[in-house]
Amino acid sequence: MAHLSTHEFQPLNIAVLTVSDTRTLANDTSGQVLVDHLAGAGHALAERAIVIDDIWQIRARVSNWIADATVQVVLITGGTGFTARDNTPQAVQPLLDKQVDGFGELFRHVSLAEIGTSALQSRALAGISNGTLVCCLPGSPNACRTAWQKILGEQLDSRTGPCNFVAHLKASLDEPPRVCCGSRS
Repeated sequence: MAHLSTHEFQPLNIAVLTVSDTRTLANDTSGQVLVDHLAGAGHALAERAIVIDDIWQIRARVSNWIADATVQVVLITGGTGFTARDNTPQAVQPLLDKQVDGFGELFRHVSLAEIGTSALQSRALAGISNGTLVCCLPGSPNACRTAWQKILGEQLDSRTGPCNFVAHLKASLDEPPRVCCGSRS
């Protein structure tokens, strides 16, 4: 495995999407947890939005961010359960070039200590599309906090070794091209 870490922190442009039929920016606590954590880590909020739990609205918003040259990561909160209105995984999965199979597994594993076997009911998933990491998280503030503190904080930090996701993301417009594993990415 190639070592894909750097000695310098590389801030990322991260979009946050809340999938909810009831939330507004004023009461979107889960989205705010993600915004607070990404800002606290030194990343930039590229954009924040809320869409209702509708497959086509989710896909439209996420597709726009995947196509946007400035958005490197999309964090989605909500719609990952099993109710009839939980559509985020089936909306996002067809958009992914590669799925990060271990993300959902790891999220459920770290959640087990907090919520017991209820962790089984999370359909958290992640993947990469067009150089953009897309992560689907449950819609609770605690789940978003757990995901950031136990997984995303490290994997979105270019200094985390032996590897992290930063080397696999499209370069922001204001950074020089990355060299990793002897080739430009």
